[in-house]
Amino acid sequence: MTPRELVGTAEVPGGPPLRLFRRGADFMIVLERNELMSTRMSGSEVALGTMTCQRLAGRPAPRLLIGGYGMGFTLRAVLDLLGPEASVVVAELVPGIIGWARGPMASLTAGCLDDPRVTLETGDVADIIRRDRGCYDAILLDVDNGPDGLTRPANDGIYSTRGIEAAWRALRPGGILAVWSAAPDAPFARRLASAGFSVDEVRVKARDNGKGATHVIWFARRD
Repeated sequence: MTPRELVGTAEVPGGPPLRLFRRGADFMIVLERNELMSTRMSGSEVALGTMTCQRLAGRPAPRLLIGGYGMGFTLRAVLDLLGPEASVVVAELVPGIIGWARGPMASLTAGCLDDPRVTLETGDVADIIRRDRGCYDAILLDVDNGPDGLTRPANDGIYSTRGIEAAWRALRPGGILAVWSAAPDAPFARRLASAGFSVDEVRVKARDNGKGATHVIWFARRD
């Protein structure tokens, strides 16, 4: 097997550093011993974008907020489906991830960060959600391993009752909060419903060929 090559390290505010590895043509982002994401397993990240856009069909000039650029799979998925009048705000906490996107993974990025529909904000998506009330048709969150935070303790607040209520206020009527998770989380699903969202829990495969681990996406609609 081809050995992994360490490409770089990125500091995470309030958490341990991330490391980018390359094995042949594949990249993987690793936190300590946990592989957070890789180019081999992008199916559920793509589904987060495509399934959200399907639920927004017919909305003129939709405005989306994506929390967590990662490897850009979700961003590229929504850009492929949205029209020229749409706008997408991408919040990425870790500047090093954007450095990797524009550097060693530039061919994978494929210019999506320079799309005129995209605004990049370096910072905590939770701050943007609290700041921008009634601004978004959809908020897509993939900032950690799911509601059971792994990357840094502060991420837990995004998935708390208070964080969910802030997302409700940031959405327009009929807007969608879409949340990616590596595993089911019944208490989180109940918190979504208790906040007044209509919740659709969808299970998707990690790989785009329908194989691999099963991940979870919650689509919570503000009625």
